[in-house]
Amino acid sequence: METKQRKKTFDAIDMMREIRDKITEETQNMNFEQLKKYIADRLKKSHLKTIGR
Repeated sequence: METKQRKKTFDAIDMMREIRDKITEETQNMNFEQLKKYIADRLKKSHLKTIGR
C-alpha cells in the first residue's frame, strides 16, 4: 500500500518561529518596564485578557 505525500498549505511551526523572531527583534533592547508596557499594549490591541485577572 502506497502512502500519498500531501503538500502542506500551512506550517504552524514556521509561523510560530516567524512570530517569535519578530517579537524578539522588537523587544531585544527593552528593560523590564518597557517589556511589561509592550505586552500590555499588545494585549489591549488584541482584546485578550491575561489569565487570573
